[in-house]
Amino acid sequence: SGLLIVAKKRSALVELHRMLREGEVEKVYLAVVAGEYRGEGEIRASLHKYVTGSGERRVAVQEGGMSAATRVKVLKSNADFSLLEVRLLTGRTHQIRVHLAHVGHPGLGDDKYGGEAKKAARRLLLHAARLAFQHPLTGERMRLEAPLPADLKKFLVTLDSGEASRAQEF
Repeated sequence: SGLLIVAKKRSALVELHRMLREGEVEKVYLAVVAGEYRGEGEIRASLHKYVTGSGERRVAVQEGGMSAATRVKVLKSNADFSLLEVRLLTGRTHQIRVHLAHVGHPGLGDDKYGGEAKKAARRLLLHAARLAFQHPLTGERMRLEAPLPADLKKFLVTLDSGEASRAQEF
């Protein structure tokens, strides 16, 4: 859920791609993950794209892959779940999902990288909350925010109340 940038003109698209490549777009996500996340800071692990025998596209942490960095801040946490603010310092395919699973805290509802955590929610509890960038044509500073969807708000009430057994409702 959350924000998505769409370009209406090719020239804007080209400039947005450049800005994304050069890290000029601030991207902030909220993620609910399995377990009590204790470490804050950066996850730096190279990511490699591959195709499985069944033709599914996947990404894995692998030396020699594309460099990737994700900054993590814990907003709320209990023994079962944590709400994280996640900032992308690079923009690789499935970066947040793979990095969080790599450090032992897969996203709830993640059907690709979540393991057992995929059963904890009906959908991936990852929300693109904020974007900030210079407008690609006018240069105006843009700062966009998306409110939390109702299902994620409801889950956070559950997280606050410590009713972990109700997680599958979301």
